[in-house]
Amino acid sequence: MAEYRELKCAEINRELFLGFIRRQVVNDCWRRVDGEWVIKSDPFVDDWSEEDYAFLVKCLRNTVTSGGVVYGAFDGGVLKGFASVEPQLFGGEQKYLDLSSIHVSEDMRGRGIGRGLFTRACDWAREHGAEKLYISAHSAVESQAFYKAMGCVEAEVYNQEHVRAEPFDRQLERRL
Repeated sequence: MAEYRELKCAEINRELFLGFIRRQVVNDCWRRVDGEWVIKSDPFVDDWSEEDYAFLVKCLRNTVTSGGVVYGAFDGGVLKGFASVEPQLFGGEQKYLDLSSIHVSEDMRGRGIGRGLFTRACDWAREHGAEKLYISAHSAVESQAFYKAMGCVEAEVYNQEHVRAEPFDRQLERRL
């Protein structure tokens, strides 16, 4: 059973992620074709380099110092999942807060850790004035199945910054 807690800025460093396995083998992805979402074969392995981890640490520390939150899920004291929510409302009437990351270590997927992190992120966003959680979500079929199970649907308003940064992501929302 994972233990969840809010991470402090000082503990977010490369060493925190030494027991975390980002690796995801992807075969099929959702792609928008002629205005419709369809599943396409697009095999690749998603993994992070040392530069990616350095950027992640910088981003997560920025989230905390700017007033957002980062939750960690630990198994035996080792980080096995994390989620972050940014503090700035956006989207006008939509009143979105951004789920900027949610990841579960490859060796712990399918054990409810993602659900636990997602629930905590939703609770935090609601407590901080959001009506919806916004997710720029990886298009892998497995990732999309997770978000659907969490009650996410296509976003009413797209965050164009996310669309430009990750054009293959699906832009989702979850009413809080």
